[in-house]
Amino acid sequence: MLFALPAYAVDLSGNFVQGGLVIGQVETGSTVTLDGKAVKVAANGAFVFGFGRNAQAQSTVQVTRPDGTVETQNLTIVPQKYKVQRIDGLPKRKVTPNPADVARIKADNSKIWAVRGSMTPETRFLSRFQWPVKGPISGVFGSQRILNGKPKSPHNGTDIAAPRGTNIVAPADGVIVLVHQDMFYTGKTLMIDHGLGLTSVYAHMDGISVVEGQVVKQGHVIGIVGKTGRTTGPHLHWGLTWKGVHLDPMQATGPMPKG
Repeated sequence: MLFALPAYAVDLSGNFVQGGLVIGQVETGSTVTLDGKAVKVAANGAFVFGFGRNAQAQSTVQVTRPDGTVETQNLTIVPQKYKVQRIDGLPKRKVTPNPADVARIKADNSKIWAVRGSMTPETRFLSRFQWPVKGPISGVFGSQRILNGKPKSPHNGTDIAAPRGTNIVAPADGVIVLVHQDMFYTGKTLMIDHGLGLTSVYAHMDGISVVEGQVVKQGHVIGIVGKTGRTTGPHLHWGLTWKGVHLDPMQATGPMPKG
């Protein structure tokens, strides 16, 4: 569900739901907290936050204006129902990695989480989000995954099935902050920084057409759909994260367009 709150000390727009992304605007010089924790506010008064997979039913946003006046808004977070997804036929090493693989996975994760821990001042996310590729949704955010019969962590993104070689575009403005040609689980992988702790990841690609440090606009081709890493078929895994909290990309874009 999409909500917009009245323009008092704070304007909030987005999905107040588990996995939802919210973009806010306040008077410049204001400070913002979410459930008592500081939220970075850009020089233009914009900010962003999100709700994780298991977010509680209530959340509180508090804004302190430059003159010291305080406004508090209590948000009701709508719960999601998460599916169970079974995937069989994966190579054994991709489900139960050996010690050498584990070391490689740790190195991959270190690079990914270094990006997710960044806090750049830009507000490129104000371009809003579109789908990076169109196609059937083959994996949804938050689903409990059972791989070759073994329960694994919940899925932290959205999978979109598409033919190999299909163009993938940047869903929002950003800066390319990670390009990796061969991660253990995710194969050819790239990440985009959208500002203020909001980052996105694109995995299993067959080709990457951008470089680290490159600024991209919404709709810019960043690579092509592939079948690299741990996958049973060609698709794009698209993940969205705010300060280490995994978000539901579908909540940022709305339903997949038809056709």
